[in-house]
Amino acid sequence: MLKADIGLFGLAVMGSNLALNIAENGYKVAVSNRSPSKIDDIMDMAGELSGQFIPNADLGAFVQSVKKPRSIIIMVKAGKAVDLTIEALLEYMEEGDAIIEAGNANYRDSMRRYEDLRVRGIGFLGVGVSGGEEGARFGPSIMVGGTKEQWHNAEEILTAISAKFNGEPCAAYLGTSGAGHFVKTIHNGIEYADMQMIAEVFGVMRDGLGMTPAECAQVFKNWNKGSLNSYLVEITAHVLEAVDEKTGKPLVELILDKAGQKGTGRWSAIAAQELGVAATTIEGAVAARSISALKDERIAAQSIYGAPGAGNADISLEQLEQALLAGKIAAYAQGFAIMSKASEENGWELPLGTIARIWRAGCIIRSGFLDQMAKSYEKEQTVNLLVAPDFVKIMQANNGALREVVAAGARGAFPLPCLCAALSYFDGYRQANGTASLIQGQRDFFGAHGFILTDREGEQHGNWPSTL
Repeated sequence: MLKADIGLFGLAVMGSNLALNIAENGYKVAVSNRSPSKIDDIMDMAGELSGQFIPNADLGAFVQSVKKPRSIIIMVKAGKAVDLTIEALLEYMEEGDAIIEAGNANYRDSMRRYEDLRVRGIGFLGVGVSGGEEGARFGPSIMVGGTKEQWHNAEEILTAISAKFNGEPCAAYLGTSGAGHFVKTIHNGIEYADMQMIAEVFGVMRDGLGMTPAECAQVFKNWNKGSLNSYLVEITAHVLEAVDEKTGKPLVELILDKAGQKGTGRWSAIAAQELGVAATTIEGAVAARSISALKDERIAAQSIYGAPGAGNADISLEQLEQALLAGKIAAYAQGFAIMSKASEENGWELPLGTIARIWRAGCIIRSGFLDQMAKSYEKEQTVNLLVAPDFVKIMQANNGALREVVAAGARGAFPLPCLCAALSYFDGYRQANGTASLIQGQRDFFGAHGFILTDREGEQHGNWPSTL
């Protein structure tokens, strides 16, 4: 009987498109789904590719239809649904087979699943897939964590279906256990910050410069031709120029300003806090989405305090462009710093240069400067992007504009949580003599936590007066 090269369970939007991608690249793919109607749907979508599919609603028959050692991708909702699917599949899988979890999983869940399956003789790959619906269909960025043995079993297919940048596949093995899903989580955290900064700049254009969405769209189109070249800047122009067919109004003016979130931004911020790494741009983006959800409260608050002053931002489009570039660099610097610390803590040995390379195409945060980032991490012992020579030049040239934009935001009451966070991070990181000495003194005063003096060895305590 003809066998599939790989199996895929879970045929919602991402799973269906990934299966079609696999088939189009010449591999036979077994497909199954909890709801059989989804299997019928993908076979209808497959058209000329239908011969590459082996569909089966029966779970046992689905597993048996895959070549040994089996690699089975699961694309279901993160959390309990993943564990239930794994348990159901295990009834039919054999030692040496592997499960490839390719949804947006919490990396801690991936670490747990990796260990649970390892003792049962089943491999586990926690695979981050970025690129949305279009990426899944035509080539995503693929971030792999797990055992090298199981990666090698699936490497040919995952590499083939990935996006390509100048012929290089945007897929890579990054480390054991939860490494792949951790990197995908941080990717999404950077994505949150990037999107928020773009939205903040749009807010200054709209409220501070009195620009229409169509005018803003043209600016973003122009920026996408220069140093801000990126997927998110590109699609921003498309969103801003879209017109509602029913009313003839700019679509963005009709969309309710409440941003959704599925949790990966929060996971990034929490991971950074746990690791003791500053991720203020990501935290600012998560907080901004939370504030956006308070629509009724915001309306009430504006009636009390008034709206931001319209058309009073003393700022140029060039300064906004430079500020956005500097802010994005700070966000990426924080994201890579989180990954560096996590790598150290978990023994992953994350290849930061490789991560930058596989983000150059396919993924949501693909940007023109990722090639520079990859080279910075590969040719130097870069501890932070802010001190990598190429990015030092960028920040020196653009941090002044970031400062002016943040100041204009403060004067005009335009909320800029991420751009403000980026500037404070930059200023804090480059300050040799900070103010934490006072904090250490305070901690010792009320809690006898001790401090280090710069002119002597050992922990010291102050001779503080009693305040009781």
